[in-house]
Amino acid sequence: MAAAGSSANAPHIPVLLRPLLAAVAPVSGTWLDGTFGAGGYTRGLIEAGADCVIGVDRDPMVFEMAKPWAAGYGPRLKLVEGTFSELDTYHDAPLDGVVLDLGVSSMQLDLAERGFSFNKDGPLDMRMSQSGLSAADFVNEAEEAEIADVLYLYGEERASRRIARAIVRAREAAPFTRTLQLTEVIESCLPRAKPGQSHPATRSFQAIRIHVNDEFGQLVEGLEAAERALRPGGQLAVVTFHSLEDRVVKRFFQARSGGGGRANRYAPEAEAAVPQFTMKTRKAVGPDDQELEENPRSRSAKLRVGVRTEAPAGPVDRAVLGLPGAKRKSGGRR
Repeated sequence: MAAAGSSANAPHIPVLLRPLLAAVAPVSGTWLDGTFGAGGYTRGLIEAGADCVIGVDRDPMVFEMAKPWAAGYGPRLKLVEGTFSELDTYHDAPLDGVVLDLGVSSMQLDLAERGFSFNKDGPLDMRMSQSGLSAADFVNEAEEAEIADVLYLYGEERASRRIARAIVRAREAAPFTRTLQLTEVIESCLPRAKPGQSHPATRSFQAIRIHVNDEFGQLVEGLEAAERALRPGGQLAVVTFHSLEDRVVKRFFQARSGGGGRANRYAPEAEAAVPQFTMKTRKAVGPDDQELEENPRSRSAKLRVGVRTEAPAGPVDRAVLGLPGAKRKSGGRR
């Protein structure tokens, strides 16, 4: 998620760029930026010493926006429209580093026509790739129970049943086509936010966006693909923006760095295995005071960095990752 620049021509500065570059220094060789966005991480990596950066994004719009400056990097920059889950197929040789910046960039959030924002009127879309199931398709066609589950599991929305019921009732009168239509229905189900609290629709919009874009499926497959793509000594840096994402990334690194893990506390301890990663940051790194002042959206961001070992890559046991929905679905409390 990037902070907007001071003008239309200023580069967007991605969250935690300074600590990320410090953690992976010295930067050299070929890196892959799995969320190219406005190109902030890519530029930072090239300027820090990367010989080449492969900028990957599932949103074709970002490459159109990059045309005015991308050509200036020549062969040091390669742009690929693609996904996390296939990032190990975008380069013929092992990579020296992979950066995954999860979530939605401010560039996308700030464009009303993309339909990510609950406070800007636009088509109810939310698709990062601009293809497939849209947010409007989901809220207009899904069963009430499925809507409630998505809101609860991906947004941790305790009023998920109430909101789902209201959505189904509202769509009987008229289908949802606009973001503010949905915002209004969600607001009618929840108390008005107090000063300093997030907007009442924040959790629901997050949940629907995650569902529409299969973000957790892409995340796990992307972590596995990064493991396959990295050379021994190569580095994987992941920036998360909410607790659900960070839990999955944290447990992935724990499982792949010899920390074992259990599906639950009653399950037997996993057998010790040769670790695929060693951890470069014992704890997650968050924004400093300067970054919080520059970009308030960074307040929930966390950075984790692992270094690839020589152990063979392989699939991770999903049961230990704490994926939303892995336990029995409750559909919320109210």
